[in-house]
Amino acid sequence: MSDQNSATGIPEPEGAADIIDTDFEIGQHNLEGNVGPFGFDIHNPVFLISGLSIVAFVLYALAAPEQAASFFGWLRPMLTSTFDWFFLTAANIFVLFCLFLIVSPWGGVRLGGKDARPDYNYLGWFAMLFAAGMGIGLMFFGVLEPVYHMAISEPLGVPSPFAADGSIIPENVEAAKQMGLAATIYHWGLHPWAIYAVVALALALFSFNKGLPLSIRSAFYPIFGERVWGWTGHIIDTLAVFATLFGLATSLGLGAQQANAGLEHVYGIPNSITVQVILIIAITSIALISVLRGLDGGVKVLSEINMVIAALLLLFVLFAGPTSAILSDFVTGLVAYATDLPGLSNPVGRTDDGYREGWTAFYWAWWISWSPFVGMFIARVSRGRTVREFITCVLIIPSLVCVLWMAVFGGVAIDQVLTDPASAVKANVIDSYSPELSLFAMLEGLPLSAITSTIGIVLVIVFFVTSSDSGSLVIDTITAGGKVDAPVPQRVFWCTFEGLVAIVLLIGGGLSSLQAMVISTGLPFTLVLLLMCVAIFRGLQTEER
Repeated sequence: MSDQNSATGIPEPEGAADIIDTDFEIGQHNLEGNVGPFGFDIHNPVFLISGLSIVAFVLYALAAPEQAASFFGWLRPMLTSTFDWFFLTAANIFVLFCLFLIVSPWGGVRLGGKDARPDYNYLGWFAMLFAAGMGIGLMFFGVLEPVYHMAISEPLGVPSPFAADGSIIPENVEAAKQMGLAATIYHWGLHPWAIYAVVALALALFSFNKGLPLSIRSAFYPIFGERVWGWTGHIIDTLAVFATLFGLATSLGLGAQQANAGLEHVYGIPNSITVQVILIIAITSIALISVLRGLDGGVKVLSEINMVIAALLLLFVLFAGPTSAILSDFVTGLVAYATDLPGLSNPVGRTDDGYREGWTAFYWAWWISWSPFVGMFIARVSRGRTVREFITCVLIIPSLVCVLWMAVFGGVAIDQVLTDPASAVKANVIDSYSPELSLFAMLEGLPLSAITSTIGIVLVIVFFVTSSDSGSLVIDTITAGGKVDAPVPQRVFWCTFEGLVAIVLLIGGGLSSLQAMVISTGLPFTLVLLLMCVAIFRGLQTEER
């Protein structure tokens, strides 16, 4: 066993391995720490710092829920109104960087070395990617967002199709419908997947090709050198843990709210914080079982089940609704997205503050806070892909599937709103804003609504479980210094506290609290991702093509 550096807590390498042959050298670090009290691997300071901080946060929010709610209510609008330009600019950089890598000479670099081959086929790979990446979000916002943006039509100043008395203004309908789809696709297309791709590529490159631990800090070796094994690296990994945990907690909170709304809608179970807390506890318990089964035995199986159920629900809505109009919306939405993308991504000189600050800035912070979790998860299952194949599959193909999802669910909902003034969607999205009910309101207007709503509830819950268990595995890996086989009690700790954080945020202010914390952790981690682009470029320059 190598000697441990007392200043950092990270064991020094037993011997340097010249992994990179030109610009810099990387030592292979032995991260086999000792198992401490309660079965935790606590040799890495990241675990103690992040673990104790999260415990303190949970205790504070439980002890003073009203004070916490007031603070969170102030925090979110302050951050989005102040830093919206920064989030938009950074997200644009990530998209341009990924597109550059696709066409660059480094696109032929293979993750894991030139002889590496993929560990998973495309079906299994895509299933895990979608279930971890945007599952609950698509269920929660798939109906809500297209209808909301169409009705409000604030993005880029497009006029609303509704007059003050609620009547429809025919000449405004088509432009508002296109804007509703374009404004939604913008939040679920190239930009979020570029954020995920940057983190995933950095982790895969420096772990599989350079022989470094599968941890966020490893990506910064080209910039900070040996300092990544000291407090510079500890700070980077701790930020990643906070961002991931609060990003997951936001998704778990949204999932609990939507599942509770569906249970009330179909079975009359009261929609309350108490029921949502019970749901989080129950589903976190299920997630613990999946966590204990590991990546292949738990996450992969649930992800594939998820994909099948989601595909069946998608096909049902497509064929039960106005099919030809939906397919037309898919094409129309893509065209509108491409046309309006420059305006929607412009960070300055805009007047649509509600959309830019309330939606886009929150979304980019949410995706960025999810990026350590989704990025590490994608990296772990992407060995053997070339950089070009990796970026294309992670960036382009998922974006198209998200567009299809929004066109189907949002297109049916928009059709219901425009053809039936008494539709449940109009009542729950436009007349009274009840976002958690939007999916079930849309299904109410289709045949077999009780069955499809039940399927929707099941899908939300399974997405909930896959997000929780895969997120726990990722946080566990980060806090264990990059090891993928950290002690089981440590996995249980993180899975449990993900649920607790979601609970205390729901109690301490609901949706606004969830959004406030995800933005506050996403903001500093945006700087980490920008530096990561530089590190990727330097790392690829030393790779054999």
